[in-house]
Amino acid sequence: MTSRHSGSTGLPLPGNLRTVVTAGIFAAVCAVVPLMIGFVSAKLSSSSSLQLAIVSALLFPAFLLSLLKPRLLVSYTLLVWAVAPELRRLADWSEGTYHSVSLLSLAPLLAGATVAIPVLREIHTLKRPHMRLMLLFAIPLGYATLIGLAKNGVGSVYDLLNYLVPLLLLLYFAVTPFTARDIDRLLGTYANIAVLVAVYGIIQYLTVPAWDAFWMQNSGMNSIGTPHPLEVRVFSTLNSPGPAATFLVFALVPMILEKRWRGAFSWIGVLLVVVCLLTTLVRASWLLMLVMLLVYIASSSSKGKWKTLIQVVFVALALFWIVPKLPGAEGLTARMETLSSIQEDRSYNDRLNLLGTMIPAIKSNPVGQGIGSVGQSTKIGNSGELGEYGIMDNGFIALMLTFGAPGGLLFFIALGAVAKQIYGRVVGMIRLQLYGRLALAAWVGAVVGLVSDNGFSGLKAYLIWMLIGLGLGVRELIETGRKEADPAVIEPETESVLAEAKGQVATDSR
Repeated sequence: MTSRHSGSTGLPLPGNLRTVVTAGIFAAVCAVVPLMIGFVSAKLSSSSSLQLAIVSALLFPAFLLSLLKPRLLVSYTLLVWAVAPELRRLADWSEGTYHSVSLLSLAPLLAGATVAIPVLREIHTLKRPHMRLMLLFAIPLGYATLIGLAKNGVGSVYDLLNYLVPLLLLLYFAVTPFTARDIDRLLGTYANIAVLVAVYGIIQYLTVPAWDAFWMQNSGMNSIGTPHPLEVRVFSTLNSPGPAATFLVFALVPMILEKRWRGAFSWIGVLLVVVCLLTTLVRASWLLMLVMLLVYIASSSSKGKWKTLIQVVFVALALFWIVPKLPGAEGLTARMETLSSIQEDRSYNDRLNLLGTMIPAIKSNPVGQGIGSVGQSTKIGNSGELGEYGIMDNGFIALMLTFGAPGGLLFFIALGAVAKQIYGRVVGMIRLQLYGRLALAAWVGAVVGLVSDNGFSGLKAYLIWMLIGLGLGVRELIETGRKEADPAVIEPETESVLAEAKGQVATDSR
C-alpha cells in the first residue's frame, strides 16, 4: 500500500522533501557557522571580534525565523533596526574607542536580507504584477550600480543593499501566506517596539546615559545638541534624531488609526510615542504624519472619516495639554512654532539654497553619479569621513544625483506602477480595505517626504515598503485562500457598504 505521504513510486512528496532539505540546511549551518565565526574572530582584533560576535548574535535568530517561522521574521528585523545602533554605542563605550565605521552598521541590512530565504523558497508562487514591479525597479538600480561601481567603489555595494533589502519586502509579503490576524500582530509588535524606543528616548532626554554622551562627544554631529539633560535632540536607540523620528512616526500613524494596531500599550503607548517624537525636534516627521493621516482619512468611507478624525483630535488635545508640562517645554514649543513662520527658518532656507546650487550640477551630469555617491555610504573608502554628497537634505536631488536623468525617470515610473497597484486595492477591494489605504498613505507620505530626504534607502525605505507590501500582499491572500481571511477584520464601514449593496439589489429586482 502506498502511503498518503508519498507518490505512486513511494518517493516523498515535494512538500515533505522541502522539509527534509530545510532541516538539512539548518543542521549544516548550525555546525559550520560557529566554526567559521571562531576562525574569523581569531584573525581579527579584539574590537572587530566583539563587533562580529554581536552581529552574529543578531543574525542567527533572523536566519532561524526565515527557515522555521517566516511570518515572525519582519517583526524581528524591526527589533534589529531599532537596537543595533545602541548596541554599537555600547560596544564603543565599553572599549573607550569611537569607530566611525563599524560592522554593526551592517546588522540591520543583513538581518533584513534574510527575507530572501522565504522569497527564494516560494518564488514559483510569485504572480506577474509583482514580477513586473521588480523588473521596473531592477532596471534603474542596475544602471546606477554599474555607474557606482566604476565611480564609487565598495561604497556602492553598501548603498545598493540599502535599496534592495527594503524592496525584498514586496516579494516577501507576496509569497508569505499572512492572515489578517498575522498582519495585525505584526503591526502591533511594531507598535510595542516603538513604545519601548520612545520610553528609552524619554529617559535619554532626561538623563543622557554615559554611552550616548560618549557617542555624541565623538561623532561630531553638532546638530543634535549637547550631551546634557534637556539639551539633547533625542535619538533614542537609533543612530540620529532623523531615523528615530522616522521609526516612531511610521508606527504612530497606524497606532492612531486603528485599535488593533496599537499593540499592548494602547493609548498610553500612543502618548509616549508622541512625546518622544516631539523631543527629536524633527519637524519633517510631523509633516509626514499629517500627510499620511489625511490620505488615510480621505480614502475612507464617511463613517470611517469621522471615527479617524475624532481619534486625531483626541491625540491633538492630549498633546496640547501634555507638552507645556514637559521638562524643557520652551525649547520643544519654540521648535514647533517655526512651522508657522517657515520662511524665516534657517533649515528651510538652507534647503532652498541647496536646490539652487544642485540643479546646475545635475544638469551638467545627466548620467548621474551612481549608487554610493550620496549618504552614509560615502564614508566607505573615505577614511570614515562623509563624502561631497554625504549630507543631502533633499530626496529628489539625491535620487537624481544617484540615478541621473534616465535612471531617475525609470525609478519614478516604477513608483507610479506601485501607486497604480495600490489604488486598485483601495477602490477594488471590499474586504481588508484598510490595509490598502495604509499602503496608499505610506506611498504618498514617501513621495511627499522627498522634499526633506531620500526615503527609498535604508531604514525609512524598509518601513515604507513594509506598509506597502502589506497592502499589496493582502490581495494575494484573498485570491489564493479566501478561507484564511479573518471575518473579524471587516470594518463597520464595509458592513454598511454590503448592506447598501443588498438594498440596491432588492430595489432593482422589484
